Amino acid sequence: MSTIDIALTVNGKPVAASVPPRLTLADFLRERLDLTGTHLGCEHGICGACTVLVGEPGDPGDAVRACLMFAVQARGMEVTTVEGLAPDGEMNALQKSFQQHHALQCGFCTPGMLVTATALLRDCPHPSADQVRDAISGNLCRCTGYVPIVEAILEASESTKE
Repeated sequence: MSTIDIALTVNGKPVAASVPPRLTLADFLRERLDLTGTHLGCEHGICGACTVLVGEPGDPGDAVRACLMFAVQARGMEVTTVEGLAPDGEMNALQKSFQQHHALQCGFCTPGMLVTATALLRDCPHPSADQVRDAISGNLCRCTGYVPIVEAILEASESTKE
């Protein structure tokens, strides 16, 4: 099987690897970089568990489904996984709010929800509840009923007003 050399930045660190052309970004992150916070659920882009931020260098990136993107497509890009949301090891305001509101139960959807909410709050710092619900509508959660997730995101947005 042929491989393609790629270089990208993941969570602020340069990464170079030789990968098969059809290796998904999710599998690359999980298997090659041991960043297992990027969860694989449906592997069809429906559940949102594999959501990461992908952008050009210097761009904070868009929320994308890592299961639908090949690793070679991320060549030259900056990728942020859930592990990269708290690079110093301290939870950020959004993560703390998820904890305070019990916005997770089994935790499977949590990484994708956090990454999606991060993109939302970056683009719309003070969203309405409807905007939050719309933003997370592509992330499936089978445990919480979404109410604590919406509340957590709204509280995190309030903390940025101060």
